[in-house]
Amino acid sequence: MWNRTLVSAFFLIMSGPVQAVVSTGIDEDAKLPYWEIRSPGISLRLVQRLPDQTRGYFMARGFRSEDAEIIARSCVFQTIFRNESHKTRPDAVSYNLKEWTVLQAGHERKMKTREDWEPVWKAKGVDHAARIAFEWSLFPTRQVYRPGDYNWGMSIFDLRPGTVFDLRVSWRQYGKNHVATIPDIQCAPDIHPDTGAMQ
Repeated sequence: MWNRTLVSAFFLIMSGPVQAVVSTGIDEDAKLPYWEIRSPGISLRLVQRLPDQTRGYFMARGFRSEDAEIIARSCVFQTIFRNESHKTRPDAVSYNLKEWTVLQAGHERKMKTREDWEPVWKAKGVDHAARIAFEWSLFPTRQVYRPGDYNWGMSIFDLRPGTVFDLRVSWRQYGKNHVATIPDIQCAPDIHPDTGAMQ
């Protein structure tokens, strides 16, 4: 189970020409751990999703139980990205998930995006409507936000429940590329909240 003592941890990291603050704690709405990065122009929050939440969500959208299980046990986070430059110095911000890197056990690899999942579901014969629901549930692979804009969606890191990893994120703002690493993110354990049992 996650460490509930992780209520507030903060530190500064360098992100190109700006400093970024990384914090961890318990999300007030989800009641689950989050990891967040803030700079003068953006904020990015990753909130754990329990595998049971993800199973139920995708089965309700037409996925067979065995296919929903693949997603549920692949480390899913709710991701909220905001352009907060309207509070400081307004400017658009853009990102590309294909440039983000998962660092785990000494290895580096890219995230599994909407485009990576599509051939998997086609090969498994997942219904077209379910595939559309999956695509629109995931955090967009690329996006540009104007000052004050924000968006959210699920990010899938293709790791086993309970795995700890670092995430190197990048974005472009103020004519510069910014890079920062969020350390020690933990995939949600595969527990059943009603019983506390873990798989």
